[in-house]
Amino acid sequence: MRLAVCFGLAFLLTWTGSASAQPAPIKIGLIYSYTGGSLNGGRIVDAAIETYMRQHGDTIAGRKVVIIKRDDTGLAPDVARRIAQELIVQEHVDLLIGTVLTPNASAVAGVSTAAKKPFFVMNSATSGIIAKHPYTARFGFTTPQITAPLAHWAYKNGMRTAYAVYQDYGPGIDAAAQFQKTFVGDGGKMLGEARIPVTNVDFSAYIQRIKDVKPDTVFVFLNNNGGAVPFLRGCEQAGVQKAGIKIVATGDLVDENYLPAIGDAALGLITAFHYSAIHPSPANKRFTADFNKVAGGQFVVDFGAVQAYDVMDAAYKVLTAQNGNIDPDKTMELVKGMKLDSPRGPMIIDPQTRDPIENVYLRRTEKRGGMLVNVEFETIPMVKDPNES
Repeated sequence: MRLAVCFGLAFLLTWTGSASAQPAPIKIGLIYSYTGGSLNGGRIVDAAIETYMRQHGDTIAGRKVVIIKRDDTGLAPDVARRIAQELIVQEHVDLLIGTVLTPNASAVAGVSTAAKKPFFVMNSATSGIIAKHPYTARFGFTTPQITAPLAHWAYKNGMRTAYAVYQDYGPGIDAAAQFQKTFVGDGGKMLGEARIPVTNVDFSAYIQRIKDVKPDTVFVFLNNNGGAVPFLRGCEQAGVQKAGIKIVATGDLVDENYLPAIGDAALGLITAFHYSAIHPSPANKRFTADFNKVAGGQFVVDFGAVQAYDVMDAAYKVLTAQNGNIDPDKTMELVKGMKLDSPRGPMIIDPQTRDPIENVYLRRTEKRGGMLVNVEFETIPMVKDPNES
């Protein structure tokens, strides 16, 4: 009997020791606008992350990867800052990822710098916001990177006068300034601009102004928070394009998840962007097929999805290289110059700026198989932010 008890105690101690020896999980803190953001934006990011983890597994070097999600509630840098601090101090995350809007990204980058905690930005497109934050890298795009090729295209295709309509915050200001700089540099003339409050929902006065000015082209920057639907429908009703005014824009305006609501008002629009859901590459075909299985038809692939997917790819690469651990300085050295075979095409993280160098595609919105899609017709290879050249 005593032998049996001793054996039982020995087994219990052995089992307890084995259980306690299980490696701690890798914790990735995701900060995103689940409320106050774009249509299904948070759910799309979640689906992209799940797609990546289904493809590549949920363990690295024997450690389980756990995503801890937090909602920054939209344009709320104070909320984003507090959440980042809580994720680091209370949850002890190994890595921060996420954010949509520039003010939120800047707030989280500040926390990242103070805590020496790597932060991989999914979106947030204002130039220069990560320059002073050595533990932050961006995996989306900057608006000058996108708008410079678009302005070149506009002038090359016979447009000599332009008017700019854009949201009055970081990415919009950057986008319009770069369009103007490039377009005027090529020989064009700007006839003016209209700054739109980010929360604006009525575009009728801005559309009338476009018709009054009568430019050859109007450059538009509206983020993908839903403004495209009333703006483009309003332009169609007002006959902007019938008046011979060509609308050109960044790809946010014709996000794939808004195209059904925009309808035929989007037909023929020329946009520049770093991704289209129908980008013809094997990597994108695999990504979209696997994403669609996860999404179950509730929403479709867009640029937010591919950026989340690529951030996960970068996270897995740095974690694998460090055998499941995160050393902040080693992580950032691995990120600098990192090459990704993204569904969007080839991408390199600039070793000096930690911003992406990637293809920019000129696209035309067309109807194929009864669906509106953004068809790439020209590729400008491996573009970097012109302000960082």
